[in-house]
Amino acid sequence: MFDFKDQVVLVTGAGAGIGFGIARAFHEAGARVAVGDFREAAVTRAAARLGGAAGVFARVVDVRDPASVAQFVEAAELALGSVTVAVANAGIYPNTPVLDMTTEEWDRVMETNLRGVFLTCQAAGRSMVAHGTRGKIVTISSGAYQSGRVGAAHYCASKAGVVMFTKVLALELARHRINVNCIAPGLIEVEGEVSPISREYADALTRQIPWGRVGQPEDIARAVMFLASPFADYVTGEVLAVNGGASAGRAFLPLSTPP
Repeated sequence: MFDFKDQVVLVTGAGAGIGFGIARAFHEAGARVAVGDFREAAVTRAAARLGGAAGVFARVVDVRDPASVAQFVEAAELALGSVTVAVANAGIYPNTPVLDMTTEEWDRVMETNLRGVFLTCQAAGRSMVAHGTRGKIVTISSGAYQSGRVGAAHYCASKAGVVMFTKVLALELARHRINVNCIAPGLIEVEGEVSPISREYADALTRQIPWGRVGQPEDIARAVMFLASPFADYVTGEVLAVNGGASAGRAFLPLSTPP
Protein backbone atom coordinates (compact mmCIF):
# COMPACT_ATOMS: atom_id res chain seq x y z
CA MET A 1 0.00 0.00 0.00
CA PHE A 2 1.41 3.40 -0.97
CA ASP A 3 1.57 6.13 1.66
CA PHE A 4 1.47 9.70 0.40
CA LYS A 5 0.77 11.44 3.68
CA ASP A 6 2.18 15.01 3.69
CA GLN A 7 2.45 14.94 -0.12
CA VAL A 8 0.74 17.51 -2.35
CA VAL A 9 -0.39 16.01 -5.66
CA LEU A 10 -1.61 18.09 -8.60
CA VAL A 11 -3.61 16.39 -11.36
CA THR A 12 -4.94 17.97 -14.55
CA GLY A 13 -7.91 16.59 -16.45
CA ALA A 14 -9.06 15.22 -13.09
CA GLY A 15 -12.77 15.93 -13.43
CA ALA A 16 -13.51 12.37 -14.54
CA GLY A 17 -12.01 9.28 -16.11
CA ILE A 18 -8.33 8.44 -15.69
CA GLY A 19 -7.54 11.80 -14.12
CA PHE A 20 -10.18 11.42 -11.44
CA GLY A 21 -9.05 7.85 -10.78
CA ILE A 22 -5.52 9.13 -10.20
CA ALA A 23 -6.69 11.94 -7.91
CA ARG A 24 -8.89 9.58 -5.89
CA ALA A 25 -6.11 7.03 -5.43
CA PHE A 26 -3.68 9.64 -4.13
CA HIS A 27 -6.36 11.10 -1.86
CA GLU A 28 -7.09 7.66 -0.41
CA ALA A 29 -3.34 7.22 0.15
CA GLY A 30 -3.27 10.30 2.36
CA ALA A 31 -2.17 13.00 -0.07
CA ARG A 32 -3.55 16.50 -0.33
CA VAL A 33 -4.85 16.70 -3.89
CA ALA A 34 -5.34 19.58 -6.32
CA VAL A 35 -7.92 18.71 -8.96
CA GLY A 36 -7.93 20.71 -12.19
CA ASP A 37 -10.20 20.39 -15.21
CA PHE A 38 -11.46 22.60 -18.05
CA ARG A 39 -15.10 21.80 -17.27
CA GLU A 40 -16.51 23.60 -14.24
CA ALA A 41 -19.24 21.02 -13.61
CA ALA A 42 -16.68 18.21 -13.70
CA VAL A 43 -14.42 20.00 -11.20
CA THR A 44 -17.32 20.56 -8.82
CA ARG A 45 -18.46 16.95 -9.14
CA ALA A 46 -14.94 15.59 -8.64
CA ALA A 47 -14.47 17.60 -5.44
CA ALA A 48 -17.80 16.30 -4.15
CA ARG A 49 -16.89 12.71 -5.01
CA LEU A 50 -13.70 13.13 -3.00
CA GLY A 51 -15.84 14.11 -0.06
CA GLY A 52 -15.29 17.83 -0.31
CA ALA A 53 -12.90 17.29 2.57
CA ALA A 54 -9.97 19.31 3.77
CA GLY A 55 -6.95 18.43 1.70
CA VAL A 56 -8.83 18.72 -1.59
CA PHE A 57 -8.47 21.78 -3.82
CA ALA A 58 -10.48 22.05 -7.04
CA ARG A 59 -10.23 24.68 -9.73
CA VAL A 60 -11.11 25.20 -13.38
CA VAL A 61 -7.92 25.27 -15.44
CA ASP A 62 -7.27 25.60 -19.17
CA VAL A 63 -4.02 23.73 -19.75
CA ARG A 64 -3.59 25.53 -23.09
CA ASP A 65 -3.23 28.89 -21.31
CA PRO A 66 0.04 29.67 -19.49
CA ALA A 67 -1.63 32.12 -17.11
CA SER A 68 -4.38 29.65 -16.21
CA VAL A 69 -1.90 26.88 -15.49
CA ALA A 70 0.38 29.14 -13.45
CA GLN A 71 -2.59 30.40 -11.44
CA PHE A 72 -3.77 26.83 -10.82
CA VAL A 73 -0.39 25.79 -9.42
CA GLU A 74 -0.08 28.96 -7.34
CA ALA A 75 -3.59 28.68 -5.91
CA ALA A 76 -3.13 24.97 -5.18
CA GLU A 77 0.05 25.68 -3.27
CA LEU A 78 -1.58 28.46 -1.26
CA ALA A 79 -4.35 26.04 -0.30
CA LEU A 80 -2.39 22.82 0.20
CA GLY A 81 1.35 23.54 0.31
CA SER A 82 4.19 23.08 -2.17
CA VAL A 83 3.52 20.59 -4.95
CA THR A 84 5.56 17.40 -4.61
CA VAL A 85 3.88 15.34 -7.36
CA ALA A 86 2.43 16.64 -10.63
CA VAL A 87 0.44 14.52 -13.09
CA ALA A 88 -0.10 16.05 -16.54
CA ASN A 89 -3.12 14.05 -17.62
CA ALA A 90 -5.47 16.42 -19.48
CA GLY A 91 -6.13 15.36 -23.06
CA ILE A 92 -8.71 15.05 -25.83
CA TYR A 93 -9.04 12.66 -28.76
CA PRO A 94 -11.47 13.44 -31.55
CA ASN A 95 -11.35 11.23 -34.64
CA THR A 96 -11.07 12.69 -38.15
CA PRO A 97 -9.24 11.40 -41.23
CA VAL A 98 -6.33 13.60 -42.29
CA LEU A 99 -7.93 14.66 -45.58
CA ASP A 100 -11.03 15.86 -43.74
CA MET A 101 -9.28 17.40 -40.75
CA THR A 102 -9.38 21.15 -40.22
CA THR A 103 -6.37 23.07 -38.97
CA GLU A 104 -8.54 24.18 -36.06
CA GLU A 105 -9.06 20.57 -34.94
CA TRP A 106 -5.37 19.75 -35.37
CA ASP A 107 -4.39 22.80 -33.31
CA ARG A 108 -6.95 22.06 -30.61
CA VAL A 109 -5.56 18.56 -30.06
CA MET A 110 -1.95 19.74 -30.09
CA GLU A 111 -2.68 22.65 -27.78
CA THR A 112 -4.42 20.44 -25.23
CA ASN A 113 -2.42 17.23 -25.43
CA LEU A 114 1.09 18.56 -25.99
CA ARG A 115 1.18 22.26 -25.14
CA GLY A 116 -0.91 21.46 -22.05
CA VAL A 117 1.61 18.88 -20.86
CA PHE A 118 4.47 21.33 -21.48
CA LEU A 119 2.79 24.13 -19.53
CA THR A 120 1.74 21.89 -16.64
CA CYS A 121 5.17 20.34 -16.28
CA GLN A 122 6.91 23.69 -16.66
CA ALA A 123 4.84 25.34 -13.93
CA ALA A 124 5.16 22.39 -11.56
CA GLY A 125 8.85 21.99 -12.32
CA ARG A 126 9.57 25.66 -11.69
CA SER A 127 7.85 25.39 -8.32
CA MET A 128 9.76 22.26 -7.34
CA VAL A 129 13.09 23.82 -8.27
CA ALA A 130 12.25 27.06 -6.44
CA HIS A 131 11.37 25.14 -3.27
CA GLY A 132 14.21 22.65 -3.55
CA THR A 133 11.67 19.83 -3.79
CA ARG A 134 12.87 16.47 -5.04
CA GLY A 135 9.54 15.95 -6.71
CA LYS A 136 7.95 13.58 -9.18
CA ILE A 137 6.37 14.53 -12.50
CA VAL A 138 4.31 12.02 -14.45
CA THR A 139 2.93 12.64 -17.92
CA ILE A 140 0.14 10.63 -19.52
CA SER A 141 0.73 9.60 -23.12
CA SER A 142 -0.97 6.63 -24.81
CA GLY A 143 -0.12 3.44 -26.63
CA ALA A 144 -0.95 5.57 -29.67
CA TYR A 145 2.50 7.15 -29.38
CA GLN A 146 3.94 4.08 -31.10
CA SER A 147 0.91 2.58 -32.87
CA GLY A 148 -1.04 4.68 -35.33
CA ARG A 149 -4.70 4.30 -36.10
CA VAL A 150 -7.00 5.67 -38.78
CA GLY A 151 -8.58 8.99 -37.88
CA ALA A 152 -6.14 9.84 -35.09
CA ALA A 153 -3.16 11.47 -36.78
CA HIS A 154 -3.31 14.50 -34.49
CA TYR A 155 -3.84 12.40 -31.37
CA CYS A 156 -1.07 9.93 -32.15
CA ALA A 157 1.36 12.72 -33.07
CA SER A 158 0.57 14.61 -29.87
CA LYS A 159 1.11 11.53 -27.70
CA ALA A 160 4.40 10.75 -29.42
CA GLY A 161 5.40 14.33 -28.65
CA VAL A 162 4.54 13.81 -24.98
CA VAL A 163 6.95 10.88 -24.81
CA MET A 164 9.91 12.78 -26.22
CA PHE A 165 9.09 15.87 -24.17
CA THR A 166 9.12 13.67 -21.06
CA LYS A 167 12.54 12.27 -21.89
CA VAL A 168 14.10 15.68 -22.47
CA LEU A 169 12.56 17.14 -19.32
CA ALA A 170 13.90 14.18 -17.35
CA LEU A 171 17.40 15.01 -18.59
CA GLU A 172 17.03 18.66 -17.68
CA LEU A 173 15.61 18.11 -14.20
CA ALA A 174 17.88 15.24 -13.17
CA ARG A 175 20.38 17.61 -11.52
CA HIS A 176 17.53 18.83 -9.31
CA ARG A 177 16.68 15.21 -8.46
CA ILE A 178 13.22 15.58 -9.93
CA ASN A 179 12.00 12.40 -11.61
CA VAL A 180 10.03 12.73 -14.83
CA ASN A 181 8.34 9.67 -16.29
CA CYS A 182 5.47 8.79 -18.60
CA ILE A 183 2.56 6.35 -18.51
CA ALA A 184 1.24 4.99 -21.82
CA PRO A 185 -2.24 3.58 -21.14
CA GLY A 186 -3.96 1.12 -23.40
CA LEU A 187 -7.74 0.96 -23.70
CA ILE A 188 -9.23 2.16 -20.39
CA GLU A 189 -12.90 1.94 -19.48
CA VAL A 190 -14.10 5.34 -18.29
CA GLU A 191 -17.27 7.42 -18.28
CA GLY A 192 -18.95 7.82 -21.67
CA GLU A 193 -18.52 11.58 -21.57
CA VAL A 194 -14.76 11.10 -21.42
CA SER A 195 -14.33 8.16 -23.75
CA PRO A 196 -16.89 8.24 -26.59
CA ILE A 197 -15.71 5.11 -28.41
CA SER A 198 -17.83 2.63 -30.29
CA ARG A 199 -18.59 -0.87 -28.99
CA GLU A 200 -17.15 -2.27 -32.22
CA TYR A 201 -13.83 -0.48 -31.63
CA ALA A 202 -13.67 -1.55 -27.99
CA ASP A 203 -14.43 -5.19 -28.80
CA ALA A 204 -11.83 -5.33 -31.58
CA LEU A 205 -9.16 -3.85 -29.32
CA THR A 206 -10.05 -6.05 -26.36
CA ARG A 207 -9.40 -9.16 -28.46
CA GLN A 208 -5.79 -7.98 -28.77
CA ILE A 209 -5.21 -7.70 -25.01
CA PRO A 210 -3.47 -10.80 -23.57
CA TRP A 211 -4.82 -10.02 -20.10
CA GLY A 212 -8.30 -10.46 -21.57
CA ARG A 213 -9.94 -7.32 -20.24
CA VAL A 214 -10.13 -3.57 -20.71
CA GLY A 215 -8.15 -1.51 -18.22
CA GLN A 216 -9.66 0.55 -15.42
CA PRO A 217 -8.63 4.01 -14.17
CA GLU A 218 -7.22 2.41 -11.01
CA ASP A 219 -4.79 0.41 -13.16
CA ILE A 220 -3.30 3.67 -14.37
CA ALA A 221 -3.49 5.24 -10.91
CA ARG A 222 -1.42 2.45 -9.37
CA ALA A 223 1.26 2.85 -12.02
CA VAL A 224 1.37 6.61 -11.48
CA MET A 225 1.65 6.09 -7.73
CA PHE A 226 4.58 3.72 -8.21
CA LEU A 227 6.42 6.30 -10.33
CA ALA A 228 5.63 8.97 -7.71
CA SER A 229 6.88 6.81 -4.86
CA PRO A 230 10.36 6.31 -3.39
CA PHE A 231 10.40 2.89 -5.07
CA ALA A 232 11.01 4.70 -8.38
CA ASP A 233 13.69 7.12 -7.19
CA TYR A 234 16.18 5.72 -9.74
CA VAL A 235 13.67 5.68 -12.60
CA THR A 236 13.47 8.73 -14.84
CA GLY A 237 12.87 9.45 -18.50
CA GLU A 238 10.99 6.18 -18.96
CA VAL A 239 7.69 5.17 -20.55
CA LEU A 240 5.63 2.59 -18.69
CA ALA A 241 3.00 0.84 -20.80
CA VAL A 242 -0.09 -0.13 -18.83
CA ASN A 243 -2.20 -2.10 -21.28
CA GLY A 244 -2.62 -5.71 -20.16
CA GLY A 245 0.17 -6.83 -22.48
CA ALA A 246 -1.30 -5.36 -25.66
CA SER A 247 2.05 -3.89 -26.75
CA ALA A 248 3.88 -7.19 -26.24
CA GLY A 249 2.74 -8.65 -29.54
CA ARG A 250 -0.18 -9.96 -31.55
CA ALA A 251 -2.03 -12.14 -29.04
CA PHE A 252 -4.96 -12.69 -31.41
CA LEU A 253 -2.93 -14.74 -33.93
CA PRO A 254 -3.09 -18.57 -33.90
CA LEU A 255 0.04 -20.73 -33.86
CA SER A 256 2.02 -20.17 -37.06
CA THR A 257 2.50 -23.92 -37.52
CA PRO A 258 0.19 -26.82 -36.65
CA PRO A 259 0.69 -28.16 -33.11
